[in-house]
Amino acid sequence: MENTIANSSDFLFLYEASQCNPNGDPDQENKPRMDYDTKTNLVTDTRVKRFIRDYLKAINEDEVIFVDIEGERQVTMDAKLEAVVKRTLSDKSLIERIFSDNEKAKKGYLKLLEESKGEEAFWKNLKDKKLKETNVALLRYLVKEQFIDIRLFGSAFAVEGFTKAYTGPVQLNWGYSLNKVELMNSDSIVTIMNDDSSTFGKDYRVHYSLLAFNGTINKFAAKTTGLTEADLKIFRDAIWQAIPAMPTRSKLNQYPKLYVELIYNEGYPNGQFGDLRNYVEARPENGLDEKKVRKFNDLELDLSKLETLIQNHKGKEIKDVIIRTSTDLSFSV
Repeated sequence: MENTIANSSDFLFLYEASQCNPNGDPDQENKPRMDYDTKTNLVTDTRVKRFIRDYLKAINEDEVIFVDIEGERQVTMDAKLEAVVKRTLSDKSLIERIFSDNEKAKKGYLKLLEESKGEEAFWKNLKDKKLKETNVALLRYLVKEQFIDIRLFGSAFAVEGFTKAYTGPVQLNWGYSLNKVELMNSDSIVTIMNDDSSTFGKDYRVHYSLLAFNGTINKFAAKTTGLTEADLKIFRDAIWQAIPAMPTRSKLNQYPKLYVELIYNEGYPNGQFGDLRNYVEARPENGLDEKKVRKFNDLELDLSKLETLIQNHKGKEIKDVIIRTSTDLSFSV
């Protein structure tokens, strides 16, 4: 198996949202999440991770996403883990690989297989706390070899016999808009389908929001989940591609604008320069009333502080910089 990542990183991610609902708040009639005191649009880290998970599954049907659905229905964590474990253990060629470094765990598994009659009995017996060593080895294999979303974002496995928390190497703050955001008039009524019934509700959207996220990629947490450089390349592509690639009616018109990752040299952990959003500003272009901002070109995006930061610290704390921009944005160091 490929070695885990060797360096920690911090990253900045910006994307725009136009005439859509970037992240509905279920406690507020599904209105876009807002800090109404500052007119700042908010988006949770969970929303971005959901985009990424859905995208990874869409581009590769064989990709195993743990926080997902099994088949076509929503299932519990217990049922999801059960399905994956049964599918994995049905491949006899994997047994040696799963328990390659733990002969005791392997013997426990083989004894259980011999004593159990049928799949249901096997799963029930597997969750027995007496088989903790076998289950720890099995879960370690599943995380490091199959569950790419757990290798990235971590998860708490709260399943009998498999209780373990994995802290994800990749973490994001809630995103917030760099501009003050106005909500569109929501006089229109839409039909919301709920299984076999339907209800009516208002269609809430923002005019324009330039959203910014600060994130970290931690090499120490990567040792636990097994995050590799190959996984990280997949993540960088996914965070850029996922949002426009997985549109729904309320999420259409969202596009990435900027991704900047600062990869640190050995001996420098995350957070060398604090929240990278502090080095970015967005102001209405040419004195435009901030209430009338409707598109990216209505804003002046100032990246000069970020550029200076990178120039002053590259070759010291910063080992390398990864930059990706939209076609209408220029940024280089």
